[in-house]
Amino acid sequence: YIERFYNPQRRHSTLGYMSPVEFEEKAMLA
Repeated sequence: YIERFYNPQRRHSTLGYMSPVEFEEKAMLA
């Protein structure tokens, strides 16, 4: 999850190709 901070414009496969916002929302629910 840390990688998104280094590559904010890249949708990484580990994020399920979600946008940063979608990832943040799911991360807060996790």
